[in-house]
Amino acid sequence: MISDTYLTIAAPAEGLYKDKGSRFLAFAYPIYSETDVKPIVEALKAKYYDARHHCYAWRLGIDASEGGERFRANDDGEPAGSAGRPILGQLLSRGLTNLLVVVVRYFGGIKLGVPGLIAAYKAATADALDAAEVAERTENREITVDFPYLVMNQVMKVVKEMEPKVLGQDFDMACRVRLSVRLRDAETLMRQMGDIEGVNVSLS
Repeated sequence: MISDTYLTIAAPAEGLYKDKGSRFLAFAYPIYSETDVKPIVEALKAKYYDARHHCYAWRLGIDASEGGERFRANDDGEPAGSAGRPILGQLLSRGLTNLLVVVVRYFGGIKLGVPGLIAAYKAATADALDAAEVAERTENREITVDFPYLVMNQVMKVVKEMEPKVLGQDFDMACRVRLSVRLRDAETLMRQMGDIEGVNVSLS
């Protein structure tokens, strides 16, 4: 059976690490798509405009999901590999995904060196994640089903049996329902709907 559960955080959380006058403010956010990243990072850059660096890492998806796992790390001017990778490393080591962590650094006047930076970004991220509530979620797929009114009973029978979440419905001469279903059940649902005459099924 396909594994379609993953661990993320239930709500945003914050952390802090200090070393030799430098302050590292960590902000963790649950996210659902890559488009969630830029607005959060830009908002933190605007709020903490006087900080030297705004480094981050994010991870999305699970290995079994369509398109697989995706992730990115950004050092924002720190030495290569000294900021984004330690942040990402914390997400990976804890098995967390669908998550963005941004660490804002205020420089204290004393250089920490690459080993010191790696330790600082790791510790700040760990502090934020320690403060967060870990939650188990399911990877879902959105499916649109278009069908003629005459086969509505057959379509709704499949919906009743498989119990996907109904996101929207429009019943007229040409009918449509939008469904959200767990990844492990998506193929079965699409096949059963597709077996009904006149039904068109598509992934949203």
